[in-house]
Amino acid sequence: MISDIQFQKELDIIITNAIREDVGDGDHSSLACIPATATGRAKLLVKDNGILAGVDFAKQVFAYVDPNLEIEVFLQDGTPVKYGDVAFHVSGSSQSILKAERLVLNAMQRMSAIATKTKKYVDILEGTGTKVLDTRKTTPGIRAIEKWAVKIGGGENHRFALYDMVMLKDNHIDFAGGITQAITKTHEYLKANNLDLKIIVEARDLDEVREIIANPGVHRILLDNFDYKQTREAVELIGNYCQTESSGGINEDTMRHYADCGVNYISSGALTHSIYNLDLSLKAF
Repeated sequence: MISDIQFQKELDIIITNAIREDVGDGDHSSLACIPATATGRAKLLVKDNGILAGVDFAKQVFAYVDPNLEIEVFLQDGTPVKYGDVAFHVSGSSQSILKAERLVLNAMQRMSAIATKTKKYVDILEGTGTKVLDTRKTTPGIRAIEKWAVKIGGGENHRFALYDMVMLKDNHIDFAGGITQAITKTHEYLKANNLDLKIIVEARDLDEVREIIANPGVHRILLDNFDYKQTREAVELIGNYCQTESSGGINEDTMRHYADCGVNYISSGALTHSIYNLDLSLKAF
């Protein structure tokens, strides 16, 4: 993953761009009927069951829109919530609260859905030692908050983007002329460019696993679309050579079985691309 400093920069970009997109040259609905001096307060109301996520992000949004807004938090990120719970109160300029409202809700609803699904996967794997990983199958422009939500739900982050880890997948391997060629060229490239990046290599079958472990310097082998028997054999072959990761169509019904095969990680794009927003609302009171 990227550094905390870079991650915060990504959050700042999300907030700046989202407010630009939503507010434009002004929130004319609020400007038209609410005096600039008017103050009020609103509560973040939970209308669903799940894991709350995005409270800390909401605080950043409110601070960006209006540093004078005050937020009183009652429920922290990662808290199990139910219908009727109140996560926080926000008070101050009524125009500012309304300007921030849509970004806060859009982000928190999606983040909470991701955290809820992640927690479900983590619970399924409890006791196995296998960890849940996200992927790059995220919504363009808001990857940082989606990966943040995975962490809130108890999962782990895979690489953030193309620049913070090397992952040699099937197309890379085929274009490079084979597994050994791809790994060798990667080591040469990293050395020539003074880059310290971990290398993950995808295997499509056991023969490719054997070829990968014949090469030095691989951090993790990605076992893509292996069945249970192949996964167990692969884990035994790999031993202590490097970490192992299963992926490819793994779901709630099958992930425990893959974990029982002994892999270190299971990655799932569904954590971020197949979720339904948790119902939340911001209500004046």
